[in-house]
Amino acid sequence: MAQAPNAQIGEAVPRDVREMYDKGLHYLAQAQTEKGDWLGVQAGPGVTGMGLMVFLASGEDPNFGLYSHNVRRALRSVIGAQDGATGYLGPSMYHHGFAMLALAEAYGVVDDRQLWPNGKGPRSVAAALELAVRAAITSQRRNSRGGWRYSPQATDADTSVSGAVLVGLLAARNAGIEVPDDAIDRAVSYYTKMTAPSGNVAYTGAAGGLQESIARISIASLVYSLARRKDLPQFKPTVQYLVDSLESTGPAKFNLPQYQHYYKAQALFQGDVEAWKRWNTHIVRQFKAAQQADGSFPCQYGPALGTSLTLLTVAVNYRFLPIYER
Repeated sequence: MAQAPNAQIGEAVPRDVREMYDKGLHYLAQAQTEKGDWLGVQAGPGVTGMGLMVFLASGEDPNFGLYSHNVRRALRSVIGAQDGATGYLGPSMYHHGFAMLALAEAYGVVDDRQLWPNGKGPRSVAAALELAVRAAITSQRRNSRGGWRYSPQATDADTSVSGAVLVGLLAARNAGIEVPDDAIDRAVSYYTKMTAPSGNVAYTGAAGGLQESIARISIASLVYSLARRKDLPQFKPTVQYLVDSLESTGPAKFNLPQYQHYYKAQALFQGDVEAWKRWNTHIVRQFKAAQQADGSFPCQYGPALGTSLTLLTVAVNYRFLPIYER
């Protein structure tokens, strides 16, 4: 069961967060297509899954609340995009990971009896999630590094795509879906090999000659937390790196800061809640100034993706998504 909104913090959700979130929800509801997805440069089941999680994180009843129709449309879109034979939620393993995460967060809270018109659809949320898990495990088994890359057939890995898939698997496991322990162990081992003593995290090569990436550091720190491996020697340096650079945005060439913020919020919340509180105050002010009149947030990949990632960053304040529990 998800925690109460003020769990761990002891105070109400800040008004600025609630107002920003409500405006963003309204935008996403208006921008959603009849098919249940959102348009943009990176449209697909992963982006749809992010939008779905925004609605689930709001605290509205997903079956009868204000946005229940949007929840069902997004879920139908994600499940409809799945390959019924392989379980793959393409067009890339990025999409697969985020869509799998969304299915895991919806599993158990969305009533399947109301999901499909006349009760007829390709599969239930549980069946879609089980298929997605199977696809991720099948992909990892052919990968010598124990992680994932863009294609499910890839034999190499990177710490960004692998984070999307691994968090999805951990969420599925937390939801009660069977995920082999060795799959989690192999993926976590991959991250330990990619984490330097400084806390910096490599992208595809070994942990050497590193360029700072707050996003990758945040992803590694988060997966150590969610996998319940804070005992690993690589965990503390990643948290400390984030704490020591609370307002850092990383290299100037990083072109999707919303993605970085999304992971940094969760990593700090899981690793050092007091540091998260300080950073959250700073980032909420920044987001409030950036929000457009229609409730959206600008993003080079489209306002739907920018809005979803931004709202999921501040959704840690609500704590309704199970993946945000501590």
